[in-house]
Amino acid sequence: MRALVYHAIQDFRIEEIEKPACPPEGLLLKVKACGLCGGDVRTYFGGHKSVTPPWIIGHEIAGIVEEVGDQTKGFHKGDRLAVAPVVYCGKCPFCLQGKYYLCQNVKEIAQHWPGGFAEFMAIPEEALKLGNVNVIPEGLSFEEAAISEPPSSCLNAQDRAQVGMGDSVVIIGAGPVGCFHCEIARIRGALKIVMVDLLNERLKLAERFSPDLLLESSDSGYLKKINDETQGLGADVVIVACSSTKAQQDALEIARNGGRVIFFGGLPPGKSSSSLDANLLHYKNLQIFGAYSFSPQHHRLSLKLISKRKIDAKKYIT
Repeated sequence: MRALVYHAIQDFRIEEIEKPACPPEGLLLKVKACGLCGGDVRTYFGGHKSVTPPWIIGHEIAGIVEEVGDQTKGFHKGDRLAVAPVVYCGKCPFCLQGKYYLCQNVKEIAQHWPGGFAEFMAIPEEALKLGNVNVIPEGLSFEEAAISEPPSSCLNAQDRAQVGMGDSVVIIGAGPVGCFHCEIARIRGALKIVMVDLLNERLKLAERFSPDLLLESSDSGYLKKINDETQGLGADVVIVACSSTKAQQDALEIARNGGRVIFFGGLPPGKSSSSLDANLLHYKNLQIFGAYSFSPQHHRLSLKLISKRKIDAKKYIT
């Protein structure tokens, strides 16, 4: 089969390699679509601590079952599946509490097992039992189903911060993840959504998701504009959907008294320390949520929302 093989930083090659065997208690998937994540781009330019070349990455996957293992139950040849990468241990204190996104022993497809940048991919038993392998709803394309993984994390983040009816929400970062947050905040009942980015080109792309206001953060007056839009109160929720320490600090300025702030974007290695004004956190009674990963119910919900066009996956496909 053909696969995109990672050999070294900035060295990926399309090669003919051996087709994987179907695990006895797993599946062999014929990959029909695989999304390109920002994490994949970072691996290309800087490598990944959990990936040793030669290796196949790609973790936003959709395909059709080519072969079913002799001992596999509940799946059939020809099933259309969406595969998100996270595989939980099911045994740690967090998994036992149902907080799978906090799993202490989490593994991932494309790190612990070869990923989806290939014509075929073996899905291990662990992923079927404690992962995120779900049947694609009728009428949904493979390309749309592959996109179901990133909104899963956004759903978890907004669940935890309790984004809800009537909230004003500011999203810093108008890339794909910021746009997912925009759509999800609207689904949850947000009354006003403001999207902020350094790049006007990204703001133009974000227009298709119908935020109420788009602002360039390079404009020195953008914080005042948000303050004016919220009648001087600040935003109920601020979501930092980019890798920026300045955006994190701005979020504390933007949030209203008692507001909620979601740090959704991780920072680059070696540059993850930031100087936040702790007095803003203290005197404004703010809540800050670190947000990463998701639980199985979020991936299932993501697929349902995409199938009902509440999240418009086609708008993300270029």
